[in-house]
Amino acid sequence: MDRNLALEFIRVTEAAAIAAAEWMGRGDRKAADRAAVKEMRSRFNQIGFSGKIVIGEGEKDKAPKLYTGEIVGTGKAPVMDLAVDPLECTDSVAWGRYNAISVIAAGPKGSLLNAPDTYMEKIAVGPEAKNVISLNFSVKENLIRIAKSLKKEISEVTVIVLDRPRHVELIKDIRSAGARVRLITDGDVAAAVATCLPDSGIDVLMGTGGSTEAVLAAVPIKIFGGEILCRFKPRSKDDEFDIKNYLSKSKINNIKKIFKSKDLAKGNQLTFTATGVIEGPMLDGVLFKPDRIITQSMVVRGLSGTVRYITTHHRIKK
Repeated sequence: MDRNLALEFIRVTEAAAIAAAEWMGRGDRKAADRAAVKEMRSRFNQIGFSGKIVIGEGEKDKAPKLYTGEIVGTGKAPVMDLAVDPLECTDSVAWGRYNAISVIAAGPKGSLLNAPDTYMEKIAVGPEAKNVISLNFSVKENLIRIAKSLKKEISEVTVIVLDRPRHVELIKDIRSAGARVRLITDGDVAAAVATCLPDSGIDVLMGTGGSTEAVLAAVPIKIFGGEILCRFKPRSKDDEFDIKNYLSKSKINNIKKIFKSKDLAKGNQLTFTATGVIEGPMLDGVLFKPDRIITQSMVVRGLSGTVRYITTHHRIKK
């Protein structure tokens, strides 16, 4: 990991983001996702490393998705685990909505939680509030504590939430406590990371979302010094069975265990690379010009704590 592969992964997320952005607003989520997957796989396989996808888009028989267990790269050292989402927010791209990214989190073997594909309760905050939150507190109690740690009134605290029917009561509780609500249709990776970005205007993420997105967000949040707390929330009996089976293999007896960022992403040899597809709270989207395509990416490295924003101008060959 002495080599900063995260910088090489920029070409991977850039290619996937551009491919997906070409489908923006065309109403075909599968085509957008397929284009991003094709480019991400192709670019991965040009890089000198051996990567195992521990969190992908499904099982092997679900190809052409980048499936869990797939090996990418040229097969050379270093050996790494990968969590990927070639296109987070396929619906946002299909319908031309706010907030979509292409994203990769990476670390040594065993560093990323290989959780079943299910839902998790989540709360995420930046460094100032990392020690005051709990999933066992009420919404109001968390907001009081967060506001105090941020030296704000509750009315000045902004909570970002996925706009879903399952969050109706949560949104009522946030408003009842006096905080502001920012609703998004998709994309809680960028939303969670935004809590650690001072200029994002987002103070806290709350709600239920995918376990894959929890691990992807945990890597940069941990490096930034923030915190994300998660707890499994099965959607069905099958979900509950898969979770209990996973926890048993991991020698965890409590299905209500609260996972911290350090549990989701272990150690400091971690990297996070993302490129914006459509503008959101973390990155600008792909911009098409007559002679070039412009992308904005973020690269975060755990060893050094370095955060890079990279704007790339891709010349178009006519």
